[in-house]
Amino acid sequence: MLLRTNSIIIAIVSNLQESHLNRARASLRQTLSWYNNLRSAGQASSRLTVVKPEMETLTSTLNKLDQNVVRIAAFGLVSRGKSSVLNALLGQKVLQTGPLNGVTQYPRSIRWSPSEKVQVELIDTPGLDEIAGEIRAQMAKDVAQQADLILFVVSGDITRTEYNALLELRKSQKPLILVFNKIDLYPDTDRQTVYRNLQQLGAGNLLEKPLQPDEIVMVAAEPSPLEVRVEYSDGRVEYEWENLPPQIDELRQTILNILNREGRSLLALNALVQAREAEESIAQKTIYAREQQAEELIWQFAKYKALAVALNPIAVLDVLGGAVADLALIRSLARLYGLPMTGYQAGKILKTIFLSSGGLLLGELGTSIVFGLDKSASVITGDNPGNFTGFIGSALVQSGIAGYGAVTIGKAAKVYLEAGCTWGQFGASTVIQEILATVPRDTILHRLQQELGASNRGLD
Repeated sequence: MLLRTNSIIIAIVSNLQESHLNRARASLRQTLSWYNNLRSAGQASSRLTVVKPEMETLTSTLNKLDQNVVRIAAFGLVSRGKSSVLNALLGQKVLQTGPLNGVTQYPRSIRWSPSEKVQVELIDTPGLDEIAGEIRAQMAKDVAQQADLILFVVSGDITRTEYNALLELRKSQKPLILVFNKIDLYPDTDRQTVYRNLQQLGAGNLLEKPLQPDEIVMVAAEPSPLEVRVEYSDGRVEYEWENLPPQIDELRQTILNILNREGRSLLALNALVQAREAEESIAQKTIYAREQQAEELIWQFAKYKALAVALNPIAVLDVLGGAVADLALIRSLARLYGLPMTGYQAGKILKTIFLSSGGLLLGELGTSIVFGLDKSASVITGDNPGNFTGFIGSALVQSGIAGYGAVTIGKAAKVYLEAGCTWGQFGASTVIQEILATVPRDTILHRLQQELGASNRGLD
């Protein structure tokens, strides 16, 4: 019975991860399809050239998803044993190690097959505190963006430099395992003291709780040789140095557990985060290039809306016509920028703008309705010149309110459009929220849910 229950749980987790992967693929394909349609629709070649790096990022991210290979990057300061940890996981000495600082000069990737079902790319990196730090810092940032899981290797209590480097890596919003290496150099009591300190400091200032057992692991990737006494049959006694096997099983099993439990979800989420950043960059570049045209478009809509509201004698149609004009303005801005936008998505943006305006736009709408009713009453009451004067006065006030509202909504819409096409049914932000809402509670992704969700600027 227990075996059957476990099989059902495994199947549910597997199906959930596959669903996350498929949703991420659909999101990326939709985005690429949209921007490729811009090319066929005759968009200016200068604009397509400007966003070419982002398009290449989206394409390579989709290819990575299709390959289904998890990338694990090892970071740390010099002499902490990053290469030794990866060699121990591989079961052979592939990466160069040595007593001198700076043996690893550039990132190096190696394939690792810990099981038949999982394919992993291990990435070794230079020490974060070596010479040419600015270049290495950018290199670390680039590698962290590509990684799905980060190993941060330390060999004792965290130094200030390590803590700052850890905080920087936390900003990449990737699951992280703190690897306490060289435990063979510590007596058991000291080892446990260091472990408890690392639990607190290792989370950085971005997580409220200490690291969980699967987020901090103790290893001895390359234990110091042990001197042993050798006695021969003829009575001779000699002393030799014996190399000990690495103590790496706990880390290997921790990684396997994470990959089996949430590996494909990690792939999907990382791809979507990269896609969201690329889409936002595309939107920002486009908006910057079309700034003047956008301002002219907003003022043009404001004039048309003000005139239409002023001349219309029926109050309820003022409200409906104004809403239609605002939706048309949002969609026109999106078309100007070459960004994907449906009527439904435009409606969500308009609703968000109203709700986030602190009552300003709602108050203007209420005032406009009052003057609209006055205007309608003036028409209904007949040919009295005083009523006509009342109509003109109400119309002027109402048109001013309508025009100002259009300008306000247009400028607010530009802010939301800077997020590109990350919203919508298959938008990157929407799918990120879906994944975070459905990951099991015992996963690293669930523990990072608040941190990842806080940076998700998609529309609810």
